[in-house]
Amino acid sequence: MPVLSRFVKPGDRVDVSRIRKNDSMDVTQYQTRVFDIVSDDEIKINMPMDGSRLILLTIGQEYQLCFFTSAGLYQCTAVVKDRYKSGNIVVASLELTGGLRKFQRREYFRLNCILDMKCTDIDAQQELDFDNHVEFFDTDFVMKDGVIVDISGGGIRFTSKVHYEPETKIYFVFYLNIANRPVEFKTLGIILQSRPIANRPGEFENRVQFVNMQADDRETIIRYIFEEERKMRRKENGNE
Repeated sequence: MPVLSRFVKPGDRVDVSRIRKNDSMDVTQYQTRVFDIVSDDEIKINMPMDGSRLILLTIGQEYQLCFFTSAGLYQCTAVVKDRYKSGNIVVASLELTGGLRKFQRREYFRLNCILDMKCTDIDAQQELDFDNHVEFFDTDFVMKDGVIVDISGGGIRFTSKVHYEPETKIYFVFYLNIANRPVEFKTLGIILQSRPIANRPGEFENRVQFVNMQADDRETIIRYIFEEERKMRRKENGNE
């Protein structure tokens, strides 16, 4: 079983969810940071915020913690033992009630972003074998503009001026800036949801699941997400 102090460090992002009495998980999730590692059984975190509102974690309440670390995502359960103020920071002290474990569904954690993309409906493109790797012998078709607003190892959410029916198969192209150079991704996806955007007539928000993505591409996207998360953390801490 992973040791807390080996993987989790002060400053790491942690998502906090309340565990209900029936052992179900509260859908509300708060983001905060690790304040200190006291031991492998005790951790201190900054009290979470919801906008400008401080969320006081309840003493005696059990929560699920999900840590975003340089080695990946880790989870544990912990109960709040104390809360106090350290300078201008309100801190919660928690005792682990369940061991730290690697979170295997890391591809579903999303990074908010703004990335240009091009996409097209491929249902009519007979040249593409949708069940295997992407191969186009004729790319003479119209690619329409879109903007990716969040990305994970499992899919994207993007806005466009096109409405898609659920289950529509699409081909799309986007770039990620990795090691200071643009890396191109040519990807297949399937539309899960397409809905109008409030107060933006003629624009739609589309949720897409990657289809048959190669493992190396998925891992590259996941590494990109964690690297961007670390950059944001350093910026928040005034190190950039």
